[in-house]
Amino acid sequence: MDNKTNYTIKDWPENERPRERLIKHGAEKLQDAELLAILLRTGDRGATAIDLARELMHHFGSFRELDSRSLTEICKINGIGEAKAAQIKAALEIGKRLASEEAKTMPRLMCAEDVFKLVSPYLRDNKREEFKIVLLTSRNNLIIEKTLFEGSLTESLVSVREVVKEALNYSAASVIFVHNHPSGDPTPSSEDKRITKRLVDACKLVDINPFDHIIIGKESFFSFAEHGLM
Repeated sequence: MDNKTNYTIKDWPENERPRERLIKHGAEKLQDAELLAILLRTGDRGATAIDLARELMHHFGSFRELDSRSLTEICKINGIGEAKAAQIKAALEIGKRLASEEAKTMPRLMCAEDVFKLVSPYLRDNKREEFKIVLLTSRNNLIIEKTLFEGSLTESLVSVREVVKEALNYSAASVIFVHNHPSGDPTPSSEDKRITKRLVDACKLVDINPFDHIIIGKESFFSFAEHGLM
């Protein structure tokens, strides 16, 4: 990083300062690094907050990639300590919760794309496999989405009994199984197909509709129902 700068953002002309530009023109007019600089608030050792922000964006490339990294990885950037890294992670979490809230306001979850919008902010960049269930009423209104298992998906890890128990506890009419592929490719494996069959059979025995099994990839998803595999 270039640390030759010996002045702060306060020394900049007012119409070039990120915070003042946001107040005057709106957040949507700012570049990614400018928004990040407002979060960081201060620089470090001759580098301004915008210098640090630009270095972060240059190193990680995008907010999604930044979000997928741990606090330890973010702190490896010169000038970024635990406090600044925590501010960044908190802001990114707010963004994910906002996206999730918007999805939850949908009157009904009618298709795989609706479910993708609901869970993808948390799953598409997850470096570990995570298995969720999305429980619905008889009118396909969302009851709850819940993580049940984490780790490489195997028949020994995914407890069919636990899935059915949760669905019954919430008096769900339908259940959607969801998990992610950290590789980014949502194509189902033979193990995914075996697990799906066991889950579907178990749900049908207790009169719960297995609505779909959706695999979340980096940019896309695979729906078992849409491919006639349910």
